[in-house]
Amino acid sequence: MTTIEASLAAMGLELPPPPRPIAAFVPFTRDGNTVYLAGQVNELGGVPTLRGKVPRDHSIEAATEAAQVCALNLLACLKLACGGDLDKVERCLSVRGFVNASDGFAQVPMVINGASNLFLALWGEQGRHARTAVGVAALPQDAVVEVDAIFRVRA
Repeated sequence: MTTIEASLAAMGLELPPPPRPIAAFVPFTRDGNTVYLAGQVNELGGVPTLRGKVPRDHSIEAATEAAQVCALNLLACLKLACGGDLDKVERCLSVRGFVNASDGFAQVPMVINGASNLFLALWGEQGRHARTAVGVAALPQDAVVEVDAIFRVRA
């Protein structure tokens, strides 16, 4: 178990199996020490944990938890990119989050904090990243949240 996985366990969290792509893409690409992670929705076992819009169907708090599920899925894919060793991660560079939002919902950044805060908790200052948070009309599988990320890793 890596230090990162031990930290997750101390938070009461664990990595899910890496999600399988549902379309024509791969879970990550690596260019040198940079890993580009494909967007992950709030799914576990191929089924979204929440479906619908924020805040019409789900509270900001529930959607924030869904964003954390996205982050866990990203970490599962990042583990693959690192050959099974999340301790090779040097820092999180960027996060982009998309919220299946009701018209006029302006608190999208609060939802994406569910992912950002997990990366900060795991890597401290090295988890601080540039970020985009966008409200959208729809997401795959009617998921509530989708998040992608870019990380720098050691060779």
